[in-house]
Amino acid sequence: QVQLVESGGGLVQAGGSLRLSCAASGRTFSSYPFAWFRQAPGKERELVAGISGRGGITYYADSVKGRFTISRDNAKNTVYLQMNSLKPEDTAVYYCAATLRIGIPSFEYEYDYWGQGTQVTVSS
Repeated sequence: QVQLVESGGGLVQAGGSLRLSCAASGRTFSSYPFAWFRQAPGKERELVAGISGRGGITYYADSVKGRFTISRDNAKNTVYLQMNSLKPEDTAVYYCAATLRIGIPSFEYEYDYWGQGTQVTVSS
């Protein structure tokens, strides 16, 4: 059974940092893209960052460029999201997702596996 388990969320003050982790089990994802999505209360889920299978290509939403960094350790089957200079508007539930497609898909339906989500709250 495939599982994606996120960790690292929490409460942080504006300007602070958090590092999210997504551990995959049940199959090897070293060839497949991962992404981090987030969903704030009353808003649609949005793509925050994505990374290609070998890590050579990354994508960031404009709202997080220069502040967030996505990376992966294929030996550990784990993907990370380093979040710096956090803002109150970054408050959301963050989800890890994996896809069997090529590239870094933009839409939720293009992802095959999802984690349960981890809450990130940034206080002002």
